[in-house]
Amino acid sequence: MKVLFFGSLREQLGTGELNAALPDGVETIGQLLAKLQTQGDEWKLALGTGNVLFAVNQDMVDENTAINDSDEVALFPPVTGG
Repeated sequence: MKVLFFGSLREQLGTGELNAALPDGVETIGQLLAKLQTQGDEWKLALGTGNVLFAVNQDMVDENTAINDSDEVALFPPVTGG
């Protein structure tokens, strides 16, 4: 699975991409987000705000969306413009 981080998440986490097997017991975006937050305080701070948007294979999804090992998951903060 490829997990991409964009915007301020990329800056906060110090990485733009993770490549790893889907962790055991992780079946949804929400579960993946919870698992990533266990990697340290900076991960919990960046991803635990409730303001993270998700895309799977370039389609916007919600936290209940099922994922599998071949997916590309993108995580990014809400974007505003004007």
